[in-house]
Amino acid sequence: MYQEYRPSRFQILPPVVKNLLIVNGIMYLATVVIGEKFGYDLSQYLGLHFFSSEYFYPHQFVTHLFMHGSFLHIFSNMLGLWMFGNMLENLWGGKRFLIYYLVCGLGAAFIHTLFTWYEIEQVRHAVETFAAQANTVDFKLFLNHYKGYVLSEQYEYINNFYSQWQQSPNDLTFINDSINIANEILKNKTDVATVGASGAVFGILLAFGMLFPNTIIYIYFAIPMKAKYFVILYGLFELYSGFQNSPTDNVAHFAHLGGMLFGFIMIKWWAKRNRQQFY
Repeated sequence: MYQEYRPSRFQILPPVVKNLLIVNGIMYLATVVIGEKFGYDLSQYLGLHFFSSEYFYPHQFVTHLFMHGSFLHIFSNMLGLWMFGNMLENLWGGKRFLIYYLVCGLGAAFIHTLFTWYEIEQVRHAVETFAAQANTVDFKLFLNHYKGYVLSEQYEYINNFYSQWQQSPNDLTFINDSINIANEILKNKTDVATVGASGAVFGILLAFGMLFPNTIIYIYFAIPMKAKYFVILYGLFELYSGFQNSPTDNVAHFAHLGGMLFGFIMIKWWAKRNRQQFY
């Protein structure tokens, strides 16, 4: 007979999970209030930016773990932290659980940064290729491929620009402006802020699947599945989605995989050092 695991009551939450839930909730509330009242986006300062962005600061590797972009984003992450982190902290203790959580989060940020570097270089190469022989046809193709990096406030201007350029395709002013727009789109990609505890939560999910492989969990609280199969399927889905590399997809799939990878390494390392006490 396999052990069943359903979400437990908040009253028995261990302290680290409870405090992580509280801190994340406070930060999300602060983001909403400060954004609405003062018009300042906290994620611009606390979200993780790429090294070459003017908005990058080293502290963002930690602070981005406590920032979320929407209610659904924080709800899903905190639900995962609550459901699976509860069991792990009770097994490991607060200190080991917190170390694991932070290492998975930092590892996720590291892998995500590497993949972001690859993506930025792809866009940079596309900009340089377009700039070498800028024309209306290639400009349209460039926009269609990287439309996910165009800011909402830029759409109208770019559409008007393109319509006017079509009337004078050989005008050097339009050609130079099109190259500037392409570079602006590259800058948009560089300046994207990554937020969320997803990498750390995916590490927790991986640990749960490894330590409680035959435990039954309930997807959407209705569909039963063994933890090990759920983790494998979810990991494969993230890998597939990551390699799809769609500019319109704003989910950091390789950050999720990075959290799982670093979680796997930590679990194997701990188990090798002290197998009896670890389990």
